[in-house]
Amino acid sequence: MSKFGPTRGELKLRLAISLAGSALLIWGYARNGISGIASLEIAIIGAAFFGGSALWSAWKLWKDPPE
Repeated sequence: MSKFGPTRGELKLRLAISLAGSALLIWGYARNGISGIASLEIAIIGAAFFGGSALWSAWKLWKDPPE
C-alpha cells in the first residue's frame, strides 16, 4: 500500500458509504420514480459518483492485499 494513499480502513469506510448512498438513491427512485429532467440528472450524477467511488475503493482493496 502506498504511504501517500488512503489506509485500508478509510477505503472500507468509503466503500460502505458509497454502497449505502447507492442503496438510498435506488430506494428513493424506486419509491418515487424519476419525475423530470432535473430528477434524471440527479440520478445520473449520483449513480456515477457513488458507483465510481465504490468501484475505485473495491479495486484498491482488492489490488493491495493486507500486509
